[in-house]
Amino acid sequence: MSEAAERLIREPWSDLGRQKHGATFGIWLFLASEMLFFGALILTYAVMRIGHPEAFAAAGRETNLTFGTLNTAILLTSSLTMAVAVQGSAAREDLRRLVIVCLALTAALGVAFLVVKGFEYREDLDRSLVPGPDFPLPEAPAQIFFALYWVMTGVHAVHLSIGIVLVGRLALQGLLGRLELRESPDVEVTGLYWHLVDIVWVFLYPVFYLPGRSS
Repeated sequence: MSEAAERLIREPWSDLGRQKHGATFGIWLFLASEMLFFGALILTYAVMRIGHPEAFAAAGRETNLTFGTLNTAILLTSSLTMAVAVQGSAAREDLRRLVIVCLALTAALGVAFLVVKGFEYREDLDRSLVPGPDFPLPEAPAQIFFALYWVMTGVHAVHLSIGIVLVGRLALQGLLGRLELRESPDVEVTGLYWHLVDIVWVFLYPVFYLPGRSS
């Protein structure tokens, strides 16, 4: 084992291979708990929508389909760049530059998503699409739709922000020559987290942007 690989070993591990397996197993457990969390929110939405289909359809028509579709394209592209970074990090050391570029692109796309989401939130606030006395739709269940919208997209944005920090840190380490690729599980583990964030949005997009627009 090289000295660089030995420096990557952390307690309680004595072997780099076992450490990588442990890190991968740990992130999968974390992702499972996150899916349960978002799954509970989506189930709540589904129950409410079944009970109030017309109000939810009316509320869905008030969301900005252009912003939602643009952000979907951004995150799907970021999923591609992250996948390239993960595959490159596990392949050959001479792909280091490609890995760093893809990590930087992934973080930049994440920032772009938040910028677009910020413009969308501002538009929502300007139109009073927040549950409260100034809410423009007459149906009370429509406020439940937007309460879930703010909670679920807000929590997703927090998770994405964490992902941007993690991916950006890896890109910076790569630029400084401190990122171990094949020996370290960091890129793979971070990639799994990033894909979770993308998958969650793939569910949120049809939930909030497509109701009432099928006809």
